Amino acid sequence: MDMTRLGGLWGGSKRKASVSSGDAPEESETSVLDEEQGSIIMSLISQLKIGMDLSKVTFPTFVLEPRSMLERITDFMSHPELVFGADQEEKAEERFIRVLMYYLSGWHVKPRGVKKPYNPVLGEFFRCRYDYSNGTRGYYIAEQVSHHPPISAYFYISPQNGLRISGELKPKSRFLGNSVSTVMDGENRVYLTRRPEDGEYHISMPNMYARGILFGSMILELGDTSVAINDNTGMSCSVEFKTKGYFSGTYNAIGGRVRKGSTDVGEISGKWSHEMYYTDLASGQRRELFNPEKAPIMPKTCLPEDKQEPNESRRLWSKLTEAIKNKDMEGATNAKSAVETEQRSAAHKRDELGVSFEPRFFKCQPDGRWIPKIHVPEDPKEAEKVVSEWIWGQHEP
Repeated sequence: MDMTRLGGLWGGSKRKASVSSGDAPEESETSVLDEEQGSIIMSLISQLKIGMDLSKVTFPTFVLEPRSMLERITDFMSHPELVFGADQEEKAEERFIRVLMYYLSGWHVKPRGVKKPYNPVLGEFFRCRYDYSNGTRGYYIAEQVSHHPPISAYFYISPQNGLRISGELKPKSRFLGNSVSTVMDGENRVYLTRRPEDGEYHISMPNMYARGILFGSMILELGDTSVAINDNTGMSCSVEFKTKGYFSGTYNAIGGRVRKGSTDVGEISGKWSHEMYYTDLASGQRRELFNPEKAPIMPKTCLPEDKQEPNESRRLWSKLTEAIKNKDMEGATNAKSAVETEQRSAAHKRDELGVSFEPRFFKCQPDGRWIPKIHVPEDPKEAEKVVSEWIWGQHEP
């Protein structure tokens, strides 16, 4: 029986059961475990202890989303139109809201049912390109730069649109009894290259909770607070991702106050899975920030799998992905075991040689932030050429 590690991002999830009160999760968030699957889950859970670190605990392959965490991060680049042109806004408040819109728009992209992406192996990377309707392009690359603790570093840039995004993801999961919590350490850093006076916009992440593992409704919730801040302009916002109470509340709700210095200037409301709104506190005017039903997801362009490098996400996990899509759990077991065996062998060889793993695309700063190993020229055309060659070499799709 194959089991895959539990730590990391979960997709939307719910096991069919009665809901005590309030609105129910959507059908797209619902999955039904058959008797055998339920027995496997319960057998595993019986071995866990409250507060247990789940970084080395494994979970069945039927809960896997067929893609790597490194590709999962691209969900936050799904709606570039929200932030393209933000540098042209004269008011710092409007630029800040546009960046906040970009970040909040990424959470609605989720698989059906109880799913989580693959945990990347050390040295794994994912790269893609975006071709926009205005003739410009965006480039993304992510790499697993650490295994213990797990750290995924990523970088996105669209030189012609004046946008650069970087960051790192450091998930830490624990068993809480009837739920699993994933603390999402790390941050997003957004830089509007045509507004250098703004500096970087820093955004932390909410935490994730897979509820109802033992009884009741099994569903993903985002909880706690995500903080967005820009020190240069004095703009900030603490967005509360509200978890549903047993007798009251609603699923997927968010709320927060936008501040300039110590003054509240606006209010965020709505649901991260549906419409989100911004209310100007001075005028009382309320406007829609984002509605996923009106915003198609931007497609990615990747090299064909047979042209990818061996440690490139889609090629590395191709046999596991195929087995999961075919519901071949034995094949999934063998495919995953093969990748893990190769990783252990590589780690053993490094130990024998007395060498440490060196990330290919990223380097760690003294403050713990991971940045790309590239100097990006200021000129957009030159920058695009340099970035393209750095990411793709001679093999850009």
